[in-house]
Amino acid sequence: MSIAREQEQSAAQIIRKRRSALIVKSGYVSLLLRVAFIVIIGWVLLTKVFIFTQVRGNEMFPALKDGDLVIGYRLQREYQKNDTVIYQADGEQKAGRLFGRETDVIMLDDSGTLLVNGTAQAGEILYPTYAKEGIAYPYTVPTDSVFILNDYRTEGKDSRDYGAIPRKDVKGKIITIIRRRGL
Repeated sequence: MSIAREQEQSAAQIIRKRRSALIVKSGYVSLLLRVAFIVIIGWVLLTKVFIFTQVRGNEMFPALKDGDLVIGYRLQREYQKNDTVIYQADGEQKAGRLFGRETDVIMLDDSGTLLVNGTAQAGEILYPTYAKEGIAYPYTVPTDSVFILNDYRTEGKDSRDYGAIPRKDVKGKIITIIRRRGL
């Protein structure tokens, strides 16, 4: 009877060890699945929903300064006038302020006044807006395009140089600015 009892205890120990190993294994599998899920959600958010970039240059001064980190929302499809956006032009990622949408008429005169559909646009911009070579004014923004200007109008390139920017090249609307202070 003692041999049977020893065999029973030995079998119980083997079963406990196997059950314990199975629980540990299932815990690791569960942890790996959770980590993979978090990584996939993070990847989707950071590449498909939001855009993180750093501002280069002072083209958008004073709204955006050189080195500022900005977060943009990629899923925005309807942009309003004065929205600050991230766009692709001349192989570079840039930030600018949207002033004209499709079919809007842009007019720049010699006094530095910007007119959109006959209405003067000033806002908080301190710098005059002068026309540059290459675009004849009045300029009608083509279909599926936007007209983007820098805030620091005498610095850098914008739609006065490139012409209207295709909507597919607008990467997102800036929703947050993180000032870089000594990073």
